[in-house]
Amino acid sequence: MKICKIIKPLVSTNRIPGFEHKHLQVVQDGSSMAVAVDAVGASPGDWVICVGSSAAREAAGNKDYPSDLTIVGIIDDWDPEH
Repeated sequence: MKICKIIKPLVSTNRIPGFEHKHLQVVQDGSSMAVAVDAVGASPGDWVICVGSSAAREAAGNKDYPSDLTIVGIIDDWDPEH
């Protein structure tokens, strides 16, 4: 699992079948950015818990889902400085 910060939503109108209705978010993990499937409805500025690999596909709703990073939780209280 990773702790990431939501930067902004990502809009992609052309998608493969089965990928149509999943919300995508740009997340920041340290100094790098990635795209994650949002399974919980996070908002920009939220700190979230993300899972990768096969856990990401299952969390997105299907083992065959083409995700390698999925948001599975919104952190209620997080101070990255401590």
